[in-house]
Amino acid sequence: MKVALVGCGSRHQMFRNALTGPYADRHELVALCDSNPYRLSLSAAAVAKPGTNGIATYLSADFDRMLAEQGADTVLISTPDNTHAGYIVRALEAGCDVICEKPMTIDLPSLRQILAAQDRTGRKVRVAFNYRYAPARQQIRALLAAGTIGTVTGLDFRWHLDQVHGSDYFRRWHRDKANSGGLFVHKATHHFDLMNWWLGTTPAAISASGGRHAYSPVRAAELGLVGHGPRCTGCPVALRCPYPLDLDADKRLAALYRDAEAEDGYHRDQCIFSPEITLEDTLQAQIRFANGATANYSLTAYAPWEGLEVMFYGTGGQLSHRHVEVHGVFGGKRPKEKQSVTTTLHLAGQDPTNLAVPKAQGDHGGADPLMLQDIFGEGGSETHASDHRAGAWSILAGIAANAALASGQVEEIGDLLAQVGIARI
Repeated sequence: MKVALVGCGSRHQMFRNALTGPYADRHELVALCDSNPYRLSLSAAAVAKPGTNGIATYLSADFDRMLAEQGADTVLISTPDNTHAGYIVRALEAGCDVICEKPMTIDLPSLRQILAAQDRTGRKVRVAFNYRYAPARQQIRALLAAGTIGTVTGLDFRWHLDQVHGSDYFRRWHRDKANSGGLFVHKATHHFDLMNWWLGTTPAAISASGGRHAYSPVRAAELGLVGHGPRCTGCPVALRCPYPLDLDADKRLAALYRDAEAEDGYHRDQCIFSPEITLEDTLQAQIRFANGATANYSLTAYAPWEGLEVMFYGTGGQLSHRHVEVHGVFGGKRPKEKQSVTTTLHLAGQDPTNLAVPKAQGDHGGADPLMLQDIFGEGGSETHASDHRAGAWSILAGIAANAALASGQVEEIGDLLAQVGIARI
């Protein structure tokens, strides 16, 4: 592949380093593109090779010219969520395949545009759902597919974001649902995709509830933080705040964001208690799937620990899975909690059994390196690869959940699709 990478924020480094490192003999990173000139030059410098002219760089306004000049056959997108659809459609129309960070997009009109462009061009769209690749999650899928607990009738899925990770969404661009679709789309797309993948089905109807509680102006007053500033830097009450982020204390964050502020005015350390935030920090959804199974889902962005818990109910037993997960650089201090993964099988009439859980090295339970291997290495994993259809069904659950939050009603996904003229996925 000849790859053009658009978006030079934190997440792009994993893809960039894979293309210029272990998979450089198979693929070529031909160009980098970003809206921020400083971050763009920082990324280009990181992969510059002595004795060469370096890698071609383009500002976002020159995206189409980049595709025309560099001959890329694949565009890799790691920009803010609300920009994904525009880049996907333009890349497809230019004759390129697409690899996109999740979520594929954030709303129904842009989903319709993507589906129409893919149908017109026949080009491929792949969504980077890394969680599918974790060996522990693969084990669950194999057990369910084998009928180990009989017919799966339902599941409870709880996702816990600790206060370091959870609060961080409220200081970045994600804080405006117009940018991210809220946590029901930006974050839960991972979880909805896992449920679809595990059960081999798609969501049909959703009800939902939620709100903003831990990171709200009311909570700021309760903590004695009245008079807080618009960002952590220079905030008069920063020393009393339990969620401080000192960009200058983290070399990586300082290089990516602090040093780039003068170019576009984006502040990575905005106050999590600002009244203009539209993000919820507490979410629940009830899902009915096309195959008749049901699910209770919850996401909490202020838990005392990070990870997931899921319980599958089957006609022949139960399967439970718990993963304590600690990763990422978000600033702040975490409790000294160790990574751990447990999976328990409890068949009817038998004692529960703790299963041996397969492991791999790397972030997200070993998922990231395995995903990169599948995308850039030998590939060919039809079991794990996720196309535009999987990307669509994962966000449709979140879009419907947001609609249910607003309406207070059960939202039928088929009705939502019909309203915007999407006939099929």
